[in-house]
Amino acid sequence: MIEQETVLRRFAAAVEDAHAQLTELDQRSGDGDFGDNLRTGVRTAVARFDADGGSALGALGEVFLDEVGGTSGPLFGLLFTEIARGLAESDDLAGFRAGAGAGLAAIQRVGEAEVGDRTLVDALSPAVDAAEQGFAAAARAAADGAEGTARLRARMGRASYVGERALGEPDPGALGIALLFWAFAAATEPADAPAAPLPR
Repeated sequence: MIEQETVLRRFAAAVEDAHAQLTELDQRSGDGDFGDNLRTGVRTAVARFDADGGSALGALGEVFLDEVGGTSGPLFGLLFTEIARGLAESDDLAGFRAGAGAGLAAIQRVGEAEVGDRTLVDALSPAVDAAEQGFAAAARAAADGAEGTARLRARMGRASYVGERALGEPDPGALGIALLFWAFAAATEPADAPAAPLPR
């Protein structure tokens, strides 16, 4: 059984820790609002969960779909919502894998990004593939995928307008995905979970 509340609170703590770095990274390659949007959305979801209970991932999905702006808000909302649905069907690794896979498909359907475009898909796609080996493996794959975006020239989103200026630094959205997968690993497989992938 996956303790969604533990996942939510670990994710929230990691986002707080990474806020300044995520904001700085987005200022270099986007419009600089990603750190604020992610932190505000997670804080709002925590408050909603504390008040209403229910599904922690469902609270994240609702908040990010309905209240978080920017390019990434609705995309993260799709992922949170699909993971919540998967866990509602099967509250285990299989349900998580199904939900994360459905979230990836939804994000690619809406945003049309592929691996190599320097987006959150570069962290999410390998993490979904690696989830067959467990939560810790998925977290490591997400972190590696996010780190790998530093070597990519953006072909999607605002970062595509800044050309090579973003090279050498990871995509903030991909790091946000890595933080989420880390939170699942830390909550479910703490002995095997990697360190939180905080941006340098």
